[in-house]
Amino acid sequence: MSQLHVVCPHCHTTNRIQSADLAKAPDCGSCHQALFTGQPVNLSATEFERHITRSQLPVLVDFWAPWCGPCRMMAPAFEQAAQQLEPRVQLVKVNTDEAQGLGAQLNIRSIPTIALFVGGREVARQAGAMGAADIVRWAQSQLSRAATTA
Repeated sequence: MSQLHVVCPHCHTTNRIQSADLAKAPDCGSCHQALFTGQPVNLSATEFERHITRSQLPVLVDFWAPWCGPCRMMAPAFEQAAQQLEPRVQLVKVNTDEAQGLGAQLNIRSIPTIALFVGGREVARQAGAMGAADIVRWAQSQLSRAATTA
């Protein structure tokens, strides 16, 4: 049985979880809240960096802005995708208006853009609004592709 590092969506503490226990609704050892809520987590640039570099789970990021119509249209679909992909994938949201430096660093040119990070590095990116089924299908196909090239 292997251990994974999982970053808490509430207090951003890194937790060690047995991989077999992911589906058993584990709690954070620090704040005692659920590590998986079935909801995407809004992250600042600093929190984003922590989740990407410390979590051993794949992280699917929705780069968005509150003024963006397609971003607002896709938000419920991203939430539905979180319910289907967790606990195998953590879903997070980054507001590019609040994290402009991060958007520039990652070369985010249009929103909404989703990006998949595995092992601290970006492995795939897709621009444009998508439905929940398309998000789930895209993420799963990219994870399969990343696993075969690793």
